[in-house]
Amino acid sequence: MSKPNLRVRPKAKTGLVHDVNPASAGWTYVGFALHKLAEGEVAGGEAGTQELCLVLVSGKARISVDGVDLGELGERMTPFEGAPWAVYVPMGSEWVADATTALELAVCAAPGGGDFKTRVIAPGTHPQLHRGKGANIRHVYNIMPEDDGAAHSLLVVEVITPQGNTSSYPPHKHDQDNLPHESLLEETYFHRLNPPQGFAMQRVYTDDRSLDEALVIEDGDVTLVPKGYHPVATTAGYDLYYLNVMAGPKRVWKFHNAPEHEWLLK
Repeated sequence: MSKPNLRVRPKAKTGLVHDVNPASAGWTYVGFALHKLAEGEVAGGEAGTQELCLVLVSGKARISVDGVDLGELGERMTPFEGAPWAVYVPMGSEWVADATTALELAVCAAPGGGDFKTRVIAPGTHPQLHRGKGANIRHVYNIMPEDDGAAHSLLVVEVITPQGNTSSYPPHKHDQDNLPHESLLEETYFHRLNPPQGFAMQRVYTDDRSLDEALVIEDGDVTLVPKGYHPVATTAGYDLYYLNVMAGPKRVWKFHNAPEHEWLLK
């Protein structure tokens, strides 16, 4: 049996750098694309049956949805400089992003539904959270959390893990549609490192070890998490950023910790 390809490397240096979709990932719900544009270049697309979240990972752009100009958005020039700007794009809509500086634009996708409206998600819409202690510190920017009630299935969050720390740890999973105990959510991680020549490690594994992959993560990689636990560790000298996209049959993030590691929470 061939091993799953859970680490997706950038397919280009500019333009459409990533294009993960249910067909390419072999799953049902989550899509993730990344555009790297120079000033003056343009990207765009149609949501179709999906809902989207456009995240300005770095740089600025003038964004319009269904012909309505939302203005120039973005302020940070690297994802390590502060909170993100983002735009929610409902199903059936068209979007255009005109880069006004060098731009990294993530397009997070999941099945759409309901009567949701286009909205700009500005920095400060949700408070920054600080989780963990010791060598398990991470800083969280929720972009589209489950409690905002403003989407059908899409969940989006950014995390900064300082050098030498672990994240998504103790290991947890969300691969069972068994609420209120656990929700089923597919997930992507888009990774950036500072400085960019660094690397991090991510393990994706199940209790029975039928899936057990240890991945070396470099700047710009995407990790696919179809199921199982998925902890991350960054190395000394290199801070790690990741952008998570999650979706499943219900828009609820309810995870199950690996019981042998729960003592770390006490």
